[in-house]
Amino acid sequence: DAFEVVHSTFAPRSSKSGPIARPAQELGYVVSGQMRLWIGDTWFDLKPGDSFRIRGEPHRWMNPHDEPCVAIWVIAPPVY
Repeated sequence: DAFEVVHSTFAPRSSKSGPIARPAQELGYVVSGQMRLWIGDTWFDLKPGDSFRIRGEPHRWMNPHDEPCVAIWVIAPPVY
């Protein structure tokens, strides 16, 4: 099966205003910085070394901190 790997940098004080729902499985790993990730009805506060999984659920993110957050995101099947 095909997948894509995305190296994402979330700027300080940035956010995704509305939820996203993709017909895909998504896995992520926070490399540096911190972020908040909303999946379904739950907010998660993520730090370096934390990982997450999204199974087509609505989700959104925010980086309310003063430093960038870097995450590696794996999405299958590719949607970009």
